Amino acid sequence: MKHSVALIAGLFLLAGCGLLPDQIDETKGWSASRLYAEAKSELNDGNYEKAIKYYEKIEARYPYGRFAQQAQLEVAYAYYKDGEPASAIAAADRFIKLHPNHPNVDYAYYLKGLANFNDDLGWLGTFSGQDLSERDPKAAREAFDAFKELVTRFPNSKYTPDAVQRMNYLVNALASHEVHVARYYYKRGAFVAAANRAQYALKTYPQAPANEEGLVIMVKAYDALGMRDLRDDAERVLLRNFPASKYLKGDGRKDVPWWQIWNW
Repeated sequence: MKHSVALIAGLFLLAGCGLLPDQIDETKGWSASRLYAEAKSELNDGNYEKAIKYYEKIEARYPYGRFAQQAQLEVAYAYYKDGEPASAIAAADRFIKLHPNHPNVDYAYYLKGLANFNDDLGWLGTFSGQDLSERDPKAAREAFDAFKELVTRFPNSKYTPDAVQRMNYLVNALASHEVHVARYYYKRGAFVAAANRAQYALKTYPQAPANEEGLVIMVKAYDALGMRDLRDDAERVLLRNFPASKYLKGDGRKDVPWWQIWNW
């Protein structure tokens, strides 16, 4: 009996010893500066998960120090690099809310825009077999809003020039999405919906190249609806803004309006 008890106790001891390595916190007793230095080193080496772990320990142990503020910002970048856009955006939003006047808050807006921008490349940059009209441009709009906030509030920020370029890309991408949806409606005979969606793109993104096709859809949709005045108005806008439009060439038959022979 005594041997059995001793054996059982020994097994528990061995099991407990096996758990010890996982229970040891290597950072115990580390100062805020050391935690930050280690986090920064892991971040630079591409060990994003470990960097995140260290950054979070800084805020948990030293929430009111200067390292905590920097950790709150850099953990957003670590999440972004680790392919966790939702966590990166949440961290950036939290930093903006807690430190609206921080000298580096412009970077938080930029990072928020980047995370949304790259998250959106699934439908902006990869044209697979999925119908664009079924894709949600929410991330693109949120990226645009974040970049716009940066450009408006911090026009002299070093991140502003890149943000402007990304905004220009997003404008045409969003307009292209609206025009694609308009074309989708037109092909299914939903002419009112097609005209309204194309008009929305024109009003919301007036400088976007995609509006060339949007105006064509408006002309064809209004013609199908028998709304001649609106059709002619849309055609005049198309001619004024895109005089060399490929859509105006038709097939050479002068007796047939171009919009009746143009097919996508």
